[in-house]
Amino acid sequence: MLKTLLIVAFLLAILYNLGAGLYYMMSDKGTTDRTLKALTRRIVLSVVLIVLIIIGIKTGLIQPHGVGG
Repeated sequence: MLKTLLIVAFLLAILYNLGAGLYYMMSDKGTTDRTLKALTRRIVLSVVLIVLIIIGIKTGLIQPHGVGG
């Protein structure tokens, strides 16, 4: 249950930063670096989530399954 909540929290944070990047891109018109920072945070969160999933699979905390399995 905790694994699922952690993954969902990461996905929500990634979506928030993606939306923030879009908002800043439209509202700032290139005058600030807020778009760059929001999209950088999104990339970092995505990489951290992928690494955590790989570590979870390697340690046995997450059991991968096939499609429909």
